[in-house]
Amino acid sequence: MEIFHLRYFVAVAENLSFSQAARQLHMATSPLSQRIRDLERELDQRLFDRDSHHVALTSAGTALLPVAKDVLGRFDDIPWQLRRTLGPERQTVYVGVVPALHPGLRERLELVEERCTEGFDVKRWPGNSANLVSAVQRGDLAMALVHLPVHAEGIEVLELLREPLGALLPSAEFGSRSSVSLSELTDHTYVASAPGTLPTYFDELRVRLKAAGIRKEITLNIGDYASVREIVANGSVFGITLLSAKSGDSENGASIVLPFRDFSPALATGLIWRRDRAEPDGDLHELVTEAGVVFTGAS
Repeated sequence: MEIFHLRYFVAVAENLSFSQAARQLHMATSPLSQRIRDLERELDQRLFDRDSHHVALTSAGTALLPVAKDVLGRFDDIPWQLRRTLGPERQTVYVGVVPALHPGLRERLELVEERCTEGFDVKRWPGNSANLVSAVQRGDLAMALVHLPVHAEGIEVLELLREPLGALLPSAEFGSRSSVSLSELTDHTYVASAPGTLPTYFDELRVRLKAAGIRKEITLNIGDYASVREIVANGSVFGITLLSAKSGDSENGASIVLPFRDFSPALATGLIWRRDRAEPDGDLHELVTEAGVVFTGAS
């Protein structure tokens, strides 16, 4: 048994889906299933009841889950526990940053770096929200600025900003408009960038769109905003983006960003960290405390 067997087991147990767990682990489903079977043979226990439509923990799997999470937590804690034991040297720490972070938050992060320079060498690490949350849980990152919601064990979340979202629409159809309603888009196709490139909040938006009668959807295999905008310009298609993005569309008259009349979506960004590392005896107590002061504007 290797540590990765336990990591794979926990991913499947928490998702109750081999395909979702495989995406989370950035691997194919077949080798993941094989590794779980290897673990079951090693333990001489069946850990999952599974068929083509259903995955459930057995009693053995249910018993193993807290043990496996405890072992993984201790294993992932080794680097920062070692740093804490070695003493109060100036630490190099990484702060995760999502793409297209609001300039105001970027400025505050720079201020955190300046104010904590005596004890910490703060560096930035880019990534999407899901990967950054996992890295904070493992202890690879000290903190991260991510898109919300985040529901992860042992993670503290401080919401910092909510940015209104609007509809990215073809100018030929909506260029004279100042707003749009969902009911006007039921004959249009919603286009989204590649899976894994959008915040998890967009999963909630998909549910809202379907409830409004918008059933047609295109998912691209690339993740840049420009590609979505190009498809929208063709007509009968729309996307969802930051309302502030409309200022960047002035050079491209083929598309326009409008607020919704009957819908008020907003993308929230927050600061996350591991709760235990920010406690008074934790190795990041001073950094997290200072970051909280800077980002909230508290004195």
